[in-house]
Amino acid sequence: MRGLRNNNPLNIRHSKDRWQGIATTQTDKEFVQFQTMAYGYRAAWKTLQTYYKRLRERKKHYTVENIIRRWAPPQENDTNSYIRTVLALSGIGGQENLLPPENVMSYNRLSSLIAAMTVVENGIRPHQVDQEAIYQGYKRAFPQHAQELDEWMLGE
Repeated sequence: MRGLRNNNPLNIRHSKDRWQGIATTQTDKEFVQFQTMAYGYRAAWKTLQTYYKRLRERKKHYTVENIIRRWAPPQENDTNSYIRTVLALSGIGGQENLLPPENVMSYNRLSSLIAAMTVVENGIRPHQVDQEAIYQGYKRAFPQHAQELDEWMLGE
């Protein structure tokens, strides 16, 4: 629940990154605090974009397993349990090669991934995930695709 209190649902740690929407006051020494949940999800989308680029540079597939192994390394987490839970909640196959986050066609798959990670990171139930904040976070992360996403979602 710490991530929800911090408007940082995936518990992104402090780093050299200067995130948009960061809260003026940072009282949590480990995790970034955002102004709104949408900004916390924006950071998640941008992190997934970075993971995509790095995995491609290393000639690796952009899969849930590869994403989670980076996000929740074994020295800090029960990574295999994290992967199993996310796969079960998201409905994505563990070796399914995903499209890059900025591709609007990836939205449904990756928003399911983000929602499942939110459940794991915060110990909440799937129905408690703020789907609208995930949507708004995407539009903040990729404003050049916001209208396209809106149109695509209306057409579904």
